[in-house]
Amino acid sequence: VKLDDLKMDPSSPVLPASILEQTALQLGCSPTDKTLAFHLDGKDELKHLRECFCVPKVKDLPPTDLTLVNGEESCVYFAGNSLGLQPRKVKTYLDEELDKWARTGVHGHFHGQRPWALADECIVDLMAELVGAKRHEVALMNGLTVNLHLQMLSFFKPTPRRYKILLEAKAFPSDHYAVESQLQLHGLDVGESMVLLQPRQGEETLRTEDILAVIEKEGDSIAVILFSGVQYYTGQLFDIPRITKAGQKKGCLVGFDLAHAVGNVELHLHDWGVDFACWCSYKYLNSGAGGLAGAYIHEKHSKSIKPALIGWWGHDFKTRFLMENKLQLSEGINGFRLSNPPILLVCALHASLEVFSQTTMKALRRKSILLTGYLEYLIKHYYSEDKTNPEKPFVRIITPSQTEERGCQLTLSFSLPIRAVFKELEKRGVACDMREPNALRVAPVPLYNSFLDVHRFIEILGSAITSSKQTANNTVLSGSY
Repeated sequence: VKLDDLKMDPSSPVLPASILEQTALQLGCSPTDKTLAFHLDGKDELKHLRECFCVPKVKDLPPTDLTLVNGEESCVYFAGNSLGLQPRKVKTYLDEELDKWARTGVHGHFHGQRPWALADECIVDLMAELVGAKRHEVALMNGLTVNLHLQMLSFFKPTPRRYKILLEAKAFPSDHYAVESQLQLHGLDVGESMVLLQPRQGEETLRTEDILAVIEKEGDSIAVILFSGVQYYTGQLFDIPRITKAGQKKGCLVGFDLAHAVGNVELHLHDWGVDFACWCSYKYLNSGAGGLAGAYIHEKHSKSIKPALIGWWGHDFKTRFLMENKLQLSEGINGFRLSNPPILLVCALHASLEVFSQTTMKALRRKSILLTGYLEYLIKHYYSEDKTNPEKPFVRIITPSQTEERGCQLTLSFSLPIRAVFKELEKRGVACDMREPNALRVAPVPLYNSFLDVHRFIEILGSAITSSKQTANNTVLSGSY
């Protein structure tokens, strides 16, 4: 069975669990057996991409307890939703530009493989491909929140009738603060103008029909809809095309923060008609902490939407260096660029985007659905709640089970104190991510994670849970004296 034959498309009616069970049956083993992991890795046509990344050794992770694990093994790195691994070519590309600077000084601006003055434009095609946009709809610049503010200044033009912004109640704090401050900038009452969408009582994620219902009900007073592509906490993948269509039908402008979506799921921003979007590049795009961010504005707005704040890099390139101080603004997103690109950040992003160019998002997504499906299958097999055995620790998956409603990430909550479980995982060479109040975010990334990584994680999770339970029991016992 090849991964290609597994038909793991989001629209496919075949569930990952069925594929895993069917493949295990052919192998004559249990779906929980390590044999299945080895087999799936053997058939994985993307496995060579792992070699393009630096995977940390267990011994090099600061929380590791070397009395518990073999320090020479590669760690189980499931934190790509927070910070992607370093592509091996980053160092080479950085050294090339540092060497050019040392040897040629100012001449580096317009010479070499990456002329500094044009560096971002050397890789914008690769980025546009990943988000499903045209080249002139995408710019690489600034950080995510800076880009969001620049875009909101132009897209959010409140009127007495249409003055609200719709977003998730648990949006990433930076998005929340950006929206609050944009409303305050216009002298609007935040409580009245900020429409926060909550899940139904007793539920963790938002239902698409509820999002669409609020848009239908309140859309006439909503100026901008700002949603995540993938929700950072729950891992829920929102229905970007349906939300966009529903919002625009009511006269709203619709934008997305794609920090957790780009490089994770397939995006078709142009075809979906999304008005604007922005994203960082250090999570699934592996450009390093604080890497160069991306921004998109649909070409239909290229003449009508202008930047509120302007810098010289927004001036048309042909006459930019004449220094006449007579603005000839570039159309669309390129008019929003403020300053010359940071070459060292471009190098890191270039190294990662080249790895993406060796495959397609469709192929990555196909592997991702099965990889995360495998993780989900093993968690449910070993750690589902057993009502007949209340002493047994259990794990609950917050992320939607439908493959079309999630990316790589599964968000887990535990019956045991989560901080204890997280610490025990870290001691044993697992890199993942704990978020307050009670979530463990685990993201097997198809570019560099393997099915064996998933199997190892489940084995280590067993030890971590056992140890956490023992610690909890000891605490209770010591407290009873």
